[in-house]
Amino acid sequence: MHLLQVSAEQGIELFEKLNGKFVVRFAIDLLTTFVIVRLIYYRHYKRTDLFLTFFAFNVAIFLITYLLNKVEMTLGAAFGLFAVFSMLRYRTENISAKDMTYLFIVIAVGLVMAISKGGWDELGLIGAILILLMGLLENNKIVKRELYHDVTYDRIELIAPDRRSELIADLNARTGLNITRIEIGNIDLLRDTARITIYYF
Repeated sequence: MHLLQVSAEQGIELFEKLNGKFVVRFAIDLLTTFVIVRLIYYRHYKRTDLFLTFFAFNVAIFLITYLLNKVEMTLGAAFGLFAVFSMLRYRTENISAKDMTYLFIVIAVGLVMAISKGGWDELGLIGAILILLMGLLENNKIVKRELYHDVTYDRIELIAPDRRSELIADLNARTGLNITRIEIGNIDLLRDTARITIYYF
């Protein structure tokens, strides 16, 4: 009976410790991640398949770093943990550079929110700065975003360097896009096709 009472008291004491500092930090972390992922990332790329990845990595790095920080984890160890998480890749699916950038950002948010010694106002300011920065970088008014598509092209005779203008004109006519540049990838001489990446604004 005495052991149960001690355990209950310890549980209440732990909850009281987490109730203030932990909840505020976790709330700011989730809010920042939600705005970046849902209101910025989804708005431009219309992908929901990576939502679980972004939020899972963010929550995992926040919880692990926050709990390890209780045992006086050094800043170097924290960034070492961050590096391990940031280098993880899926073997079953290639993740684009932009998706990896957002993954990097949400991991960084979890790390900063967990180890920062500042109060809720400082954490909120950090979150607002990250949100503002990502929003500005994704805004076409500041930096015009160049989009791209991979296509399989069948008129292989046009891939010669001296016929590049004809190739771009044909791709413009077929796709209806104003193509600015192209990159020729794999060439399949057996099927007379080529893999071409087209770039446009």
